[in-house]
Amino acid sequence: FGDIVSELTAVITVSLGLAPSANIDPTREHPSMFEPVHGSAPDIAGKGVANPMAAILSAAMMLDHLGHSAVAETVREAVLSVVERGEVLPPDMGGNASTSQIGDAVVSALE
Repeated sequence: FGDIVSELTAVITVSLGLAPSANIDPTREHPSMFEPVHGSAPDIAGKGVANPMAAILSAAMMLDHLGHSAVAETVREAVLSVVERGEVLPPDMGGNASTSQIGDAVVSALE
């Protein structure tokens, strides 16, 4: 049920391409998993049209989980900066930027 709710929330807000997710073992006895809500999106793999922002934000969630909250916040701010500027957006957010162009824009925002 939680998976369905998270996907609906992502679609309502803008795009599945922005929604990170995590399956966390609160006991820390077993590894936790961090991934975009949309999963691996095999139907668009290799086409350069996937929105990498959810994967990047999932990495930020992992950094938080590992105790690197300041770095995680920097990553989130970089993604937000790219979205707010609106110059480099993926097709699912009304743009025409490729996956690598979006990744490059986020990396540039980190610098």
